[in-house]
Amino acid sequence: MRPRHRARPADPPDEPGALLDQVARGDEAAFARIYDLVSAPVYGLVLRVLRDPAQSEEVAQEVLVELWRTASRFDPERGSAMSWVLTLAHRRAVDRVRSAQAAADREERAHRASVPAFDEVAEEVETRMERERVRRCLGGLTELQRESVTLAYYGGYTYREVSELLKVSLGTVKTRMRDGLIRMRDCLGVDR
Repeated sequence: MRPRHRARPADPPDEPGALLDQVARGDEAAFARIYDLVSAPVYGLVLRVLRDPAQSEEVAQEVLVELWRTASRFDPERGSAMSWVLTLAHRRAVDRVRSAQAAADREERAHRASVPAFDEVAEEVETRMERERVRRCLGGLTELQRESVTLAYYGGYTYREVSELLKVSLGTVKTRMRDGLIRMRDCLGVDR
């Protein structure tokens, strides 16, 4: 077990270091004095981190309660009492920010998990209706236009390959394709 450090002998009785030593022994009057000394700087530091006065008041109170409970952990050889108290305050404020961010992240993940990216049934119905509209419009083309469009768009053939498969000139394929696509556009109601 670590030996308990006492406040430096040079500390006057109302200095934070001496007061912390008294608080560690349960001295409520010493706590009231240290509270008066550190509460404003603690609140100011916490407010700079949190930027919310209500939360800052709450966190500052938590820090002061922690100060009462953990005063015996203060080691004057590692720094001043005020630095120790402000370090407690800064850590508590940062913890609050991290906690709030983690809660916001959890809510966002839960929301994303509960809301599907899209309505699968509606998507499937829309896809089927679109396919049916395309089939109906393809049925309105001449046989030569339908063959050319089907080979090019569904078969993945180039104009040149379509002309070779159908044994017609490249110019004829291009004309059939253009006329067929214009009729498809008009049938599907696509804007130009």
